[in-house]
Amino acid sequence: MSQFSIPVVDMRDLADPELRGAFVDALGDALSEVGFVAVQGHGIDPALLARGYENAAALFGQSNTVKRSYETPENGRQRGYTSFGVEHAKDVEAPDLKEFWHVGRVLPDDHPLVVSGDVPANNFPSQVPEFEATFTELFSQMEGFANRLLGAFGSYLGLPQGYFERLVTEGNSVVRIIHYPPLPEGSLQGMVRAAAHQDINLITVLPCASNPGLQILTRNGDWRDVTTPMDVMICDTGDMMALLTNGQVPATTHRVVNPLNDDGGRLSMPFFLHPHPDKVLMPFREGDAKPIRARDFLNARLKATGVA
Repeated sequence: MSQFSIPVVDMRDLADPELRGAFVDALGDALSEVGFVAVQGHGIDPALLARGYENAAALFGQSNTVKRSYETPENGRQRGYTSFGVEHAKDVEAPDLKEFWHVGRVLPDDHPLVVSGDVPANNFPSQVPEFEATFTELFSQMEGFANRLLGAFGSYLGLPQGYFERLVTEGNSVVRIIHYPPLPEGSLQGMVRAAAHQDINLITVLPCASNPGLQILTRNGDWRDVTTPMDVMICDTGDMMALLTNGQVPATTHRVVNPLNDDGGRLSMPFFLHPHPDKVLMPFREGDAKPIRARDFLNARLKATGVA
């Protein structure tokens, strides 16, 4: 499997009037033509990311009994824990070899979106004392970065200023903390850490994982290992963006493959930027895509992947 260096841009160029245009073009071309982009100068605290991985390791080191006490299938496991072997890629029967935990935005208990269940309350593990503070702050920093990036991409697409900001305010975004355990012995019967899939949401922000394994399917139909500098955020667009653009910006297929040797497991912390549940995803490019409310799009995919 050959390696593949995805395009790299520097977020600091966005604030420079002389460099902004070139940054917007490079970002948009990367997401449209390659499907992934690596962003330097993202402003997310590296010490916070390190604490996130430390807290993730402590969390997934808890017993299955403890972890499963935070599992909520009644809301599609949108917050808290999802057990190993529950989720599978859309249209794939074999489950992925992973367990994970969702952290979303913090809203008051009486907020209409919390009361309705459209943005469930968080379910923080008391067994890891720093987990709540660490991931609440990480959510905030990753969301702020994702919003700035999405605004720049909106400029590339020729959208009115504030288009995406209005779409994602109080959106059902999540940090997904993923643990891919060491591989079990014996036949895996075609199971991989994360089977080929496209993300559901508008845009994904992915810090470098604790071990390699990410591959993307290029526009030419070749699987390539993704290599980037360590200090970047890897970003891609999901199926919601593909719908809005009527396929002008297709969601790129990617997967996480099994290691050749025991790697001790793999941790990953992607942030998925979602619209407000009530917003209608209305395509702004001509084509066959049909408008759909964001909550309905998400709920259909949660069912298709076995978590709801």
